[in-house]
Amino acid sequence: MNDPDMQLLVDALLSGDQARSVSEAKSLRDADVEIERIVVEGIGAAMEQLDGKCTIEQFNLLEIMLVGRAAMSVIKELFPHGAPEKPTRGTVVVAGLEGDVHDLGKNIVKMVLIGKGYRVVDCGKDCPLDTLIDVAEQEKADAIGISGLITTVIPQVKMARNLLEKRGLGHIKVLAGGAALKQATATSLKVDFVADTAFDGARYLRSAVG
Repeated sequence: MNDPDMQLLVDALLSGDQARSVSEAKSLRDADVEIERIVVEGIGAAMEQLDGKCTIEQFNLLEIMLVGRAAMSVIKELFPHGAPEKPTRGTVVVAGLEGDVHDLGKNIVKMVLIGKGYRVVDCGKDCPLDTLIDVAEQEKADAIGISGLITTVIPQVKMARNLLEKRGLGHIKVLAGGAALKQATATSLKVDFVADTAFDGARYLRSAVG
């Protein structure tokens, strides 16, 4: 499969064209392109370009919403069956932390993990850290996944491990990802793993949980 074929999907996503995005994703899948490649090199690449465009001066909420809607349509096309009837690989609680109202990255992680057989509890976006910890305890989570697109959530991420340990939940793995967080190391963020992509996180969980 040539890069121009993947670029057709990227272009469709960036134009916010939902139908064309789904059509291009189907074409790639029918040509036996791996789903991981479509997500990482298609959706991921589009998100990187969108992130680069969305500076303070050029921030366009409508554009972000349209691209996000198109991307989620593609994700649902790639993972048509949703949650497995009997998820067996463990429970993961995911959230975008308080102050971050972006949830596309979190939603992609959610769909990938569901597709891999995990039970995923979604705390949504703009979620207080204490709420995330509460839900992780209530749901007997094996891991929590924190998505961060903006750097202002970094201090909250650094507090997660300490709060878990104070609650006797030190066994819960903490994963971080997103544009703002994947620039940092796991050590600096005080987490167990920093994922470049949703699939990186899924691979780590497979080795660390269960």
